Amino acid sequence: MLRATGIPAILLLAGLLLSGCDRKDGRADLVFINGAEPESLDPAVITGQPEGRVVSALFEGLTRFDRHARAVPGTADSWTISPDGRTYTFHLRADAKWSDGAPVMAGDFVDSWRRVLTPATAAANNYQLFYLKNAKAFADGKLKDFAQVGVRAIDDRTLEVQLEYPTPFFLELCAGSPLLPVPMRLIERAGDDWIKPGRIVNNGAYLLNAWRINDRIRLRKNPFYWDRDHVALETVDVLPISKANVAFNFYASGEADLMLDKGLAPTALLDELKRRPDFHSAPFLATYFLRFNCNAGPFRDARVRRAFALAVDKQRLVQKITRGGERPAASLVPPGIAGYVPPEGVAYDPAGARRLLAEAGYPNGRGFPLVRYLYSESELNEALAVELQSMWRDALGVQVALTRQEWKVYLNSMNSLDYDICRSSWVGDYPDPNTFLDMFLTGGGNNRTGWGDAAYDALIASAASEADPKRRFATLAQAEDFLIAKEFVVCPLYFYVGIQLYDPRRVRGIEPNVLDEHPIRLMERK
Repeated sequence: MLRATGIPAILLLAGLLLSGCDRKDGRADLVFINGAEPESLDPAVITGQPEGRVVSALFEGLTRFDRHARAVPGTADSWTISPDGRTYTFHLRADAKWSDGAPVMAGDFVDSWRRVLTPATAAANNYQLFYLKNAKAFADGKLKDFAQVGVRAIDDRTLEVQLEYPTPFFLELCAGSPLLPVPMRLIERAGDDWIKPGRIVNNGAYLLNAWRINDRIRLRKNPFYWDRDHVALETVDVLPISKANVAFNFYASGEADLMLDKGLAPTALLDELKRRPDFHSAPFLATYFLRFNCNAGPFRDARVRRAFALAVDKQRLVQKITRGGERPAASLVPPGIAGYVPPEGVAYDPAGARRLLAEAGYPNGRGFPLVRYLYSESELNEALAVELQSMWRDALGVQVALTRQEWKVYLNSMNSLDYDICRSSWVGDYPDPNTFLDMFLTGGGNNRTGWGDAAYDALIASAASEADPKRRFATLAQAEDFLIAKEFVVCPLYFYVGIQLYDPRRVRGIEPNVLDEHPIRLMERK
C-alpha cells in the first residue's frame, strides 16, 4: 500500500481509530470505499452509482460491461439483430444459473421486465424499458395485456425483444440495472425481504455474504456463476463512507485498498495527491448540476430559474472548490460523444440575473421568499453549497437556506419534490446524449423537478424515431437547448473527472472509461 506523504499524522491515526469494522471473519481480498450507504440492492428501484456498483456484482443481464465499458455477452452468449434493427433474439447460456443452482431462463427476463414496468414497483428507471414495443403504454396503464409488450420467451433459452424503433444503445441498456433479471419466485414469497443476506438469490459473479448498515457489505464469489474461473477475488468488502476525510483516512492507513467514488478525494489534498502514483483520474460522461422545483414556489417562474442560473460563476467553482481538473459545464450532456454538438447554454451574467429577478417582481431580491438548497452529505457538496449560497446572496440579494441530508433521506426528499433547489449528478448509462435527456420527460421517474412540456416530449420522441444519426443528434441538441437555455429546468455546473486512489502494483483490472464502469468481477489484488 502506498502511504500518504506530507499528510498530518493525526489524520492517519484518526483512520485507525474510526475503522470500527469487525474483522473476526478476516480481511477481504479487496476492500474498497464506495461512497454512500446503498438505498437498496433491488435492481428495479436503485438510481445511484454506489448502489449500481454492488448490484452489478450480484446480478448479470443479457449483456455485461467489460473494463472499457463495452457491452459484451453476459447471461446471453450470443444474439442476432434483424435488418431493420428492431428485433433482437438473445440466446442464453446453458450454464447460466441462479445462486441456488436453478437455471436462468428466458422467462426470468420476461417476468423481471414486467415487474419494472408495473406501476406498483415504483421503478424510477422504468423508462429505460420504454424502447420496447408497447412498454410505455403498459407502464402508463393504457395497455393491460403484457403479452403485447415487445418481449417474449420463445423457449427456455431464447428471448425475443421487439423495439418501437432501432435503438443504437440497446445492448448497453441490457447491462444496466433496470433490465437485470431478479428471482420472481422468491420475491413473490418473501416480499421486500428478498434482498437480505441469507435469503437473496442472484445470478452475478458474487453472493451477498453480509450487509451491515453503515459498516460494510461483504461479497463472496458465487460458485454457480458461469464465468467464475475468471473471477479473481474470493471476497470483497464494500465500505459505505461518504465523508472525504474519513474515506481518505481509511485508505491512507491501509484499511482500504481502493477509493472508487468520484467525490471522495479530499479537495484540500488534491494538489499533492495528483503527484502520487496511486492517484488516477480521467474524464467520463457525468455532470454535476442543479435541479429547480418547477412545481411550487418562486421557481415556477422560468425567469427566476434563469436568474439563479446566470448568477453562478462556474469557473470559480471548479478553480476554488472542486480543484480536480473538472471543466465548467455549459451543457448538461458532457463532451466525448462522437458526432454530438451540445447547445452553448448561458454564460455567467450577474447583471442580467438581477434584471430578470426584477422582472419577476423581486428587485434587488426584495420580497423574495427564503428558499432551501438541498444537498447530500459530503465535504465537497458542503463546500459547493456554501459557495452557491454566497453567489446568490451577492448577485441577487436573496437568502438561501442550506439543507444537508444523509443519502437515503436526500433521495427521498428529491423524489418527493421537498426542495427548492437541489444538487444533482448524473452518470451516463450508455454513451449517447439521450441518457441525459430522456429522464426529463413529463412524469419520468428520474425527472424530479415537477416540470413537463409536451414540446420537449415531442422532441425526444422524434429523436427516438429518427434513423439518420446526424438528424437524430440535431433533434436531441434542440431538446437540450429547450431544457437548459429556454426553460432552465436544470443548471449544469461542471463535468466530472473520475478519481480513484489505488496502488497499481497491488490492485489491477481498473481502466478509465466513459461510463466510469469498474466491474468488481474483473478486479485483482496482488
